[in-house]
Amino acid sequence: MKNILLQGFEELGISAPETACDALKTYFECLEEKNKVMNLTAISGEEDVARLHFLDCAAMLKSVDLEGKRVIDVGTGAGFPGMVLKILVPSAEFTLLDSLNKRIDFLARVSEKLELEGIDCVHARAEEAAAEMGGTFDVATSRAVARLNVLCELCLPFLKVGGVFAAMKGPDCAEELKEAENAIKILGGRVKETVSYTIPGTDISHSIVLIEKIKPTHPKYPRKWAQIKKQPL
Repeated sequence: MKNILLQGFEELGISAPETACDALKTYFECLEEKNKVMNLTAISGEEDVARLHFLDCAAMLKSVDLEGKRVIDVGTGAGFPGMVLKILVPSAEFTLLDSLNKRIDFLARVSEKLELEGIDCVHARAEEAAAEMGGTFDVATSRAVARLNVLCELCLPFLKVGGVFAAMKGPDCAEELKEAENAIKILGGRVKETVSYTIPGTDISHSIVLIEKIKPTHPKYPRKWAQIKKQPL
């Protein structure tokens, strides 16, 4: 796994702490063990997890500077991309948010095992947590959670003005971007750019949509989940 990761980091053009490979290996072992009793990820095995999870998440660092930033990973699941990014950028403060307590318990144990500081594993729904934590983060991110118009309502309220929402998407997200134009405008955002990349060692391409927060989000957002789902902005 170490060679795959080091070659991947080099190909992506990112630097990682000396401790990163060992920490990611331990994280992988925790994932594999927990996956026996709980469906955390459909991807397994050292090479696939290293490439399709760890390096895929790491690719964000080509586009977003997380050093010293306050970051929230909305719908973190098994910790992607938040746990991976925390391991790669120890100076950032991370909140890993998920609605399933079993996942949060798992991530809390992993962070304790890795002796990570500046990481908060929170069990809550995004649309409810925003009432307390809205407007306090420099960066929000989400991977494989929902369509972009829905994600924007869940994520943009967490950001300070001047912050960035980095949405990890598939290779062709033009349709989702078009669909999300109204939501982005209403919620105080502006599309900065879409960055495409190929996961090192594969022919799989993905995109990161970067949305700047240019004005405060109206306090009535996010709405309740039933409303968001029934009538996306």
